[in-house]
Parts: sequence; structure tokens; C-alpha cells
Amino acid sequence: MQFRQQALAKLQSPEELDLPVRFARPQGWLVLSVTVAAMAAASVWAVTGSATSTVGAPAVLTHGQGSYVLQSPVAGQVTAVLAKQGERLPAKAPVLKVATAEGETVVRSVAAGRVSALAATIGQIISTGADVAAIEKVADADDPLYATVYVPAENAASIPKNAAVDLTVQSAPTQRYGVLRGHVKKVDRAAQTPQSIGAFLGDSQLGEQFTKKGRPVAVTVRLDRKASTESGYEWSSQDGPPFELTSMTMATGSIRLADERPIDWLLP
Repeated sequence: MQFRQQALAKLQSPEELDLPVRFARPQGWLVLSVTVAAMAAASVWAVTGSATSTVGAPAVLTHGQGSYVLQSPVAGQVTAVLAKQGERLPAKAPVLKVATAEGETVVRSVAAGRVSALAATIGQIISTGADVAAIEKVADADDPLYATVYVPAENAASIPKNAAVDLTVQSAPTQRYGVLRGHVKKVDRAAQTPQSIGAFLGDSQLGEQFTKKGRPVAVTVRLDRKASTESGYEWSSQDGPPFELTSMTMATGSIRLADERPIDWLLP
């Protein structure tokens, strides 16, 4: 009987249709608006944006044509060393003399270049084919330096043409001088062997060092020029180091890879 009276009272009460109905509180609308805006921004970025990544690898500053290892054509005792380390030699220039059973033989350079290392000393007994010098192929003193970066082979396909490169030079502390700037000139798609790296750099030990984790790909980097710096190249700092760069300087290269579309990995 009590429930019947309540129902009758409810029927007799006005509908209150003129009063506004509250669907959500202001705080709820604010949260909803922020959520919708964030989802819209994420959707736009997924379609039009890109994700940037880099690959780091060991590098060496060299002249573009690399080096070669000069080997003795005869066995015998070194009687004279005629070239000096750092000296620029023409082709067929005398490098050292070797005394053999048939007489004295002069070992000469194969091509013009700069002597980057001498492995023979006076009085040393050498065999046929022994490494006696490393000569960098450089025709002119003004020939520019390049950086050769030995990148893991699996990253080679992701390196775009003219990609930006930052080089941390071993002899120039980054905290003080910043990084050396450059751009990719060429990507060699063939994997390098210890022998090919050693032949190009004129140092077999570097060939072994750069292939410890697998056979890399050689990436040639053109260094950005800047006449106002002492080195003649562009750095992330204003002036860079107060000295010239020399070939066979060790460095670490950071190469910007091709941008990836985030929608490729956001969507299943």
C-alpha cells in the first residue's frame, strides 16, 4: 500500500522538463578535450611525421685514394733508408737499399704519395715480399681529406645519399672543440675484408680491428669545408681545434639513417 501511494504521488508531480540536464561535469569535459586533442596529434604525426636514427662506427681520416703497402722485391739486409716518414715522394722514388747475394737493390715507390709509415730500419734482415713502408696516395698537398667510416653491413641500405655525418676526432676533445661535420659521398655496397681494409689504409692491424664484429661496409664521407677555421673544415663549435688535421687520424662517425615513417611500426 505504501508503494502505491508513492507511485500516485510521482504521477501527480510535474515533469520538470524545463530544467537543464547535466551530462558531465566541467572537469570531465576538460579531460575529454585533452584526450581527443592528444589522439588527433598522434594520428597526424603517425601519418606525416618521421623518426630519425643514427649508426655509429669507427672511422679514419684519409685522402680519397687511400694508401698502399710497399713490399720488398728481394730478400737481404737493409743498408740504407732513403725516405723519411711524412715525406712526399714521386712515383719510382728510392725508399731504401737492400744488400743481396747478387748485389745491392734499390726498393722504389710504386705511385706518388706521402710516406705514412716506415717499417724497415738499417741493418734489418728482410725477406722477399716483406712490408717495408706504407705510402698514402696523394698527388697534391692541397688534396682534401675524407673520412672512411666502416659501418656494419646490415645498416648500409639505410644510409641515404648525402646523409649528414658527425665525426668525433680522437685528437680533438669533443667537450672543447665539438664534432667535425660532413656528408656521405659514397656507400660501397661490398663488404670489406681485413685484407682490403689493410690494403686501403696501409695498416693490416686496422683491417683486423675493424672486422672483429663482422665484415663492414666502407662509407666515404666528404668533410664540409670552412675557410675561417685553422683546420679548414667545419666543426660544431665556432672555430674547431687550433691545428690542421692529418691523414690516418682515428675518429668515430655518427651517420644519420633514412627517416622511418612511424605509422609503419605503430600499426600492427
